[in-house]
Amino acid sequence: MNDSEGSAFRSGEYEGEVGLVAHSDFPCREPLDFELGGRLESFNVRYETYGRLNADKSNAILVCHALTGDHHCAGVYSLDDKKSGWWNNIIGPSKPLDTNKYFIVCANCIGGCRGTTGPSSINPKTGERYNLTFPAVTIRDIVAVQMRLVDHLGIGKLKMAIGGSMGGMQALQLAIDYPERVGKICALATTSRINAQAIAFNEVGRSAIMQDPVWNGGNYALDRTPSVGLSIARMMAHITYLSDKGLDGKFGREHKAAFANSGIFKPSFEIENYLHHQGQSFVNRFDANTYLYFTRALDLFDLRAYGGGTLEGAFAGVRAKTLVVGFTSDWLFPPEQNREIVRALLRLHKTASYAEIKSDLGHDSFLIHSPKLYKLVEYFLGS
Repeated sequence: MNDSEGSAFRSGEYEGEVGLVAHSDFPCREPLDFELGGRLESFNVRYETYGRLNADKSNAILVCHALTGDHHCAGVYSLDDKKSGWWNNIIGPSKPLDTNKYFIVCANCIGGCRGTTGPSSINPKTGERYNLTFPAVTIRDIVAVQMRLVDHLGIGKLKMAIGGSMGGMQALQLAIDYPERVGKICALATTSRINAQAIAFNEVGRSAIMQDPVWNGGNYALDRTPSVGLSIARMMAHITYLSDKGLDGKFGREHKAAFANSGIFKPSFEIENYLHHQGQSFVNRFDANTYLYFTRALDLFDLRAYGGGTLEGAFAGVRAKTLVVGFTSDWLFPPEQNREIVRALLRLHKTASYAEIKSDLGHDSFLIHSPKLYKLVEYFLGS
């Protein structure tokens, strides 16, 4: 659910880089009815594309971002840009999502805060921000908007939809809701529904935001946001994206100075400083209300609800070939939750496979350099 920093592009420095990119906007004028009620008469979708759509429009791949990601998953915006897109390591010429072969599309989810219409957007009816009057968002709503974009781009059928964590949920939902419009699904470090522990972590994060006095019932000023609450929410959530072994190996009990009575509670352990850095950097790029909406969408996600209470019922109409990948140290969406998706598909005699990658990097393993993952994705896409 995190975003990865990747390595920035410099002209001639890296082979296989997307290079300079720019976002596009799709202003949709058709109404959108949300699954849980509420309607938008119009909305905007911000997205990026990489590579070229071929003549028969058969080479399109939809990349679905995770909780705190966005549409910028590859390349850089300028030659001075020090941070490339969050999945730059997998998208580009001769990379698994090869832009010499495929047309890659990634959109900021509806309800987001990076250009797509969301709680921080202006409601044209009132001239003020939506804030909490924005309709509740589900994964199904997110996918419906993505498919509006796919229609806008003139793509009849996606070659593949791929994503990790919340992105994997979107890919699975797409296979259920639009079975004739996607050939393959690649879902990484995901689940068919999150468990009580994950819901609990989300609730603590939301509580930190909503109990920040600046939150003001969601009606905060953009120049004075509930940054303390959002930072704490991010710090706690970030722990769930890692693993105890990974944290121990990277930070251990290292600290900057000897402890003394004076200033005993100031962050001193390296892990403390790391978490505070994560929290502070997050508030500069993410909206607190969007965090509330997206974490609730995660809580509500349960594919069984679309199949009479069973995964088999939900997957009955799926036509896409499916690859699900779990990571051994992921304790947020552990391997067993990934395996059960494939088991349900196989019981229906669908074409599905499961792979498990040994990693000490926790849930965020799908975002980090992984030759094994790259080979899996490349083979699956070409098979």
